[in-house]
Amino acid sequence: MILSDTDLLERLGEGDLVVDPIDDLDTQVQPASIDMRLGSEFLEFQRTNIPCIHPNRADEVDEYVRETYVEEGDEFILHPGDFVLGTTKERVEIPPDLVATVEGRSSFGRLAVVVHATAGFIDPGFKGQITLELSNLGAAPVALSPGMRVSQLVFTELKSASTRPYGSERGSKYQDQAGPRASKIQDDPEFDLAVDAETDESKAKPSKGTDDSQ
Repeated sequence: MILSDTDLLERLGEGDLVVDPIDDLDTQVQPASIDMRLGSEFLEFQRTNIPCIHPNRADEVDEYVRETYVEEGDEFILHPGDFVLGTTKERVEIPPDLVATVEGRSSFGRLAVVVHATAGFIDPGFKGQITLELSNLGAAPVALSPGMRVSQLVFTELKSASTRPYGSERGSKYQDQAGPRASKIQDDPEFDLAVDAETDESKAKPSKGTDDSQ
């Protein structure tokens, strides 16, 4: 069940759903969503001298982005074909019985601005600011200003509350994030398994020059 404005205001009032700060409830709480404003921090992707990105190498993932800070009242120009990470101004706390999805506002969609690539799902238990995956699919640059309502959250009630919510107990990588955060895919457990397998394989191979018959 998707929460309506009545449900959202009730949950916000009870305090188990947190979206903070909300400066104007009448403006930001929509019929079935909450508008989220753009923050001031951006992570820009660097293309120079990067042949490719290896997701399992932490040094590469950390070094291919550059942080840019834009004061409110100034502009960040999103050029055609650009892909940058932004953040919501608001911090959210999702209770165990809700999930949220990040959607773009239609006004920005009509300017060819997309606010997420694939990561539009927010787990129950998540706490922190939301990283936005901003891209410009159009032919003209678009000026983005911190504080503008660029995205919206839609909340859906689960059939039953999660017993294993997102958080530190699960080793969740982005819990309590502040500002945009680059990918931490290198921390995924399958990469550790792959490294262990390579190590075991190298140990199992005989070293050259150790054959007693030579």
